[in-house]
Amino acid sequence: MNPNNVVMSVTRLVEVVDRPLDRALVEALVADPRAGAVVTFCGDVRNVDHGRAVASLHYEGHPTAGRVLADVAAEIEGRFDIIALAVAHRVGSIPIGESALIAAVSSMHRDTAFMACSALVDLTKERLPVWKHQVFADGTDEWVNCA
Repeated sequence: MNPNNVVMSVTRLVEVVDRPLDRALVEALVADPRAGAVVTFCGDVRNVDHGRAVASLHYEGHPTAGRVLADVAAEIEGRFDIIALAVAHRVGSIPIGESALIAAVSSMHRDTAFMACSALVDLTKERLPVWKHQVFADGTDEWVNCA
């Protein structure tokens, strides 16, 4: 407990938004003088998927996506000895090279930070009700239920 009896929230940011994500902001939110490690993951839109050129990508999110992401963050908070976490997922049309998902975790030790961030990303991809619509350069397209 801190000396002022103030409860510090481990989860600093959980958002599903239709605007560009700010990596610097996400990292700044988990920065803490107690942290010996900060691990950040950026899931960026690439121009190729399974050997096929991607022309455009659009993420469609269910209205409950924000609540689901908050539940994921709370689960990670309960499973790992971390100082802070922040996670953001973008929906809408996302240009090639921009981030669709940014997750950051700080902890006292690197192994915990790596494991917690990896679990945060994996659980987000597993549970978040978001569908990816990819249009390929050849004019074909596909929908994928993943983050």
